[in-house]
Amino acid sequence: MVGERRKARGVALQALYELDRSQHDLDSVVNRLLAEVELSEENGSFVRELVNKVIENKEKLDEHIKRFAPAWPLAQIPVVDRNILRLAIFEVLFDNKVSIKIAINEAVELAKRFGSDSSPKFINGVLGSVSALVKDRAS
Repeated sequence: MVGERRKARGVALQALYELDRSQHDLDSVVNRLLAEVELSEENGSFVRELVNKVIENKEKLDEHIKRFAPAWPLAQIPVVDRNILRLAIFEVLFDNKVSIKIAINEAVELAKRFGSDSSPKFINGVLGSVSALVKDRAS
């Protein structure tokens, strides 16, 4: 199941990346990407939900990125890293279906696969700050 979910997050990231860089239609992008991979129906739905919810909450997610990565103007954060952060922050602060640890680990793995050499460390640092916010709220 973990492998399938990781694969699904990868597809969601690819969709978010394309949507961030183009004016393509959300449903067309997601449908095309899902047609190119083998995922269960449940994980296909997971991809659709992630992409739709991240896009729906993009402004709020970007505010969190600006808050937790203040040295980096949003437009200067590489597109891959920006969308990994959007995805992970959505899972940590909005979705609450996976633990913070899993969300951060998955984001770092996506950064290793799709980002630059410095992406995993950057992603982990920003999400560490985000997770502190969640821990503060829980106490």
